[in-house]
Amino acid sequence: MGEHAKIFPGFWPYGDQVILGCIHKVGLGRFKGLVSTTAFLFLFSFVLIAALFNWMQIPIIQGSPLAHMSFTSRSTKKHHERVEFPLNCSVAALQGKKCPNKYPSVFEPDESSTDTCPDYFRWIHQDLQQWKTSGITEDMIERGKASAHFRLVIVGGNVYVEKYTRPYQTRDVFTKWGILQLLRLYPGKVPDLDLLFYSGDETKIMRSDYQGPNSTLAPPLFHYCGSEETLDIVFPDWTFWGWAEVNIMPWEDMLRAIKKGRKRTKWEQREPYAFWKGNPHVAKNRLDLMKCNLSDQYDWNVRLYYKNWSEVADEGFNNSKLEDQCTYRYKIYIEGSTWSVSKKYILACDSMTLMIKPRYFDFFSRSMVPMQHYWPIRRQDKCRDLKFAVEWGNNHTQQAQDIGKAGSKFIEEILTMRNVYDYMFHLLNEYSKLLKYRPTVPSKARRICVESTACKQKGVWKEFLFQSLVKSPSTKPPCELPPPYEPQAIQASMDKIDNIDKQVENWGNVYWNKLNDTNQ
Repeated sequence: MGEHAKIFPGFWPYGDQVILGCIHKVGLGRFKGLVSTTAFLFLFSFVLIAALFNWMQIPIIQGSPLAHMSFTSRSTKKHHERVEFPLNCSVAALQGKKCPNKYPSVFEPDESSTDTCPDYFRWIHQDLQQWKTSGITEDMIERGKASAHFRLVIVGGNVYVEKYTRPYQTRDVFTKWGILQLLRLYPGKVPDLDLLFYSGDETKIMRSDYQGPNSTLAPPLFHYCGSEETLDIVFPDWTFWGWAEVNIMPWEDMLRAIKKGRKRTKWEQREPYAFWKGNPHVAKNRLDLMKCNLSDQYDWNVRLYYKNWSEVADEGFNNSKLEDQCTYRYKIYIEGSTWSVSKKYILACDSMTLMIKPRYFDFFSRSMVPMQHYWPIRRQDKCRDLKFAVEWGNNHTQQAQDIGKAGSKFIEEILTMRNVYDYMFHLLNEYSKLLKYRPTVPSKARRICVESTACKQKGVWKEFLFQSLVKSPSTKPPCELPPPYEPQAIQASMDKIDNIDKQVENWGNVYWNKLNDTNQ
C-alpha cells in the first residue's frame, strides 16, 4: 500500500481498485446515508478522474485542482533512473540492424540550475581562436583529411565515421566510444557537426605553416595534446574509457583503485626517493633521464625502472599495476614522444610530483601551478634538479606532502568524468558554431553506435567498454562555460609560472653551490 493507504484506509491507489476500496471500506448503503446523491456523484466522478490520471501516468497541470492532491505513481523513480539506454548484444537484437533507432533524443534534466565549469574550460575559446574570424569551411576539412585517422560526423544525433588510415592500437575505438557516451549523457543536446581526428602521439598542424599574407587557412584537427607551436584542438584522450592493450581500466575505476592503493603506505613510510617506470626508448628526453638512475658512482635520489610492455603483457600485467606504484614519496612525470597519459595517474598518488618541464599540454593541465600542484624540474639539468627536489622534500616533509595532496585533489575534484564529458560537450558545441556549412553524411562514412562498437569486441576490450557505458541521461545540464581569458590574463599566468620556475632554479643553484663548497 502507498501513502494514500496510510491516510485513507482502504484507498488502493491503482485503477478501478480506488473506487472498490472506498466502497468496500465504508459500505455503499452507509455511504449513501451520509451524503446526498449529488454529493456522492461528484465525489465518485472526482475519484474516478484522479484514478484515471494515475493509471495513465499523465502529469497533472500545475494550477489545476488536481495539482494539490498527491497520487502514488506506478514508478517513483526520477527521470534519469526511469529512462535507461539498453545495450543488448544478443543475436536476435542485432539481426539485420547493428544500430537501433530507439534512443531518447530529448534531454529532460531534473535540475535547472548549473555550476560554472572549472577554470581550464576557458582554454576551449583559445584553442578555437584560429577560426573565430574565418569560420570553418568544407574546404578546410578536405585539406585536413591527409592529417587525420578518421572523420566523425554527427547528424540528427547519429554518429557516422569515415576511416582514412589505421591508428595505433584501439585508441580510435575508445575515443569514438567516448563521444557516443556523451550523446547518451546529453541526448539531443549535441549539435550536428563535422570534425577530423588524429589519434597518434605527435602534433600535426604547425602554426608556422599558416602564417603570413599568402598562407592558407589551417584545417581544424582534433587531437589529444597541443603546444605553443601547433594548432591541434585538444580533446580528452582515449584512456578515460580504458587502455585495453596495457590493462589500464577506465578513469573512474582506475582512480578508485589508486586511491585505495595509496592508503596502504603512509607518506612518511614511503621510499624517500623519486620513482619512474616506463619505456625510455620513445624519446631522447627519457633516455637522458635514465642517466640519473642509481649507479656505483653516484646516487641522485632517483629510482628508475625500464618497462618492456611485451614482457609485462606476458606476465599478465601483475607487476605493472598503477595502484601498486604509490610507495615512493616522489613520482616523476616526463613526456614521451609528446605528452603522456601517465600524468593523471602519477598526480593521483599523493606523492609529490616532480614534473620535468613539458613542451606539450593536454586539455586540463594548463590550469596547474608549479609549487602548488607539482615541483618543476628542468629538462637540461634533470639529475641535479631531481636530487635537490628530493633533498628539499625530505627536509620539508609537510610542505612536500601538501604539494602531493594538492596535486591529487586537483585530479580527484577537477578531473571527474562529469567534467570530462562537459568539456567535450562545450568544445564540440563551440566548434559547431564555427561551421560555415550544414554537415551531411559523407558517402563513405558508416554509422556507429554502442552496439556496433561494443558487441563485436572481446576480452578486456569489451569489458572496459561496458564498464565505461553511460546507462542513463544526466540529471542536470552541463556546467556553464566560463568566458575566455583576456590576453593579458594569459600572459600574466605564463609570467607567474616562469617566475616560480626561476625561483626553484635559484634554490637549486644555492643548494649545489653550498654542496660544492663543502666538498672542496
